[in-house]
Amino acid sequence: MGKNGYFTTAEAAKILGISRVAVFNRIKAGKLKAMKIGRNFAIPKEELENNLGRELSEEEKHILAEGVRRVIKEYGETLQRLGKE
Repeated sequence: MGKNGYFTTAEAAKILGISRVAVFNRIKAGKLKAMKIGRNFAIPKEELENNLGRELSEEEKHILAEGVRRVIKEYGETLQRLGKE
């Protein structure tokens, strides 16, 4: 974390468990507030706390559920085998 309580996009991605591209997409969509400094973004600590502690929107829940269904469809048997180990 920076001296003034700000995170880089790489740090934010690691904390949120998402890719840097996903961080940029959240910033662009207005879901994650950040200050642009030159070519980089600075994300306030409070914004990360808000993103970590918030509830998922219905759209996000749908996207997540669809992703889970797709993974189970493609890798269900493998996941079952791994679960037995």
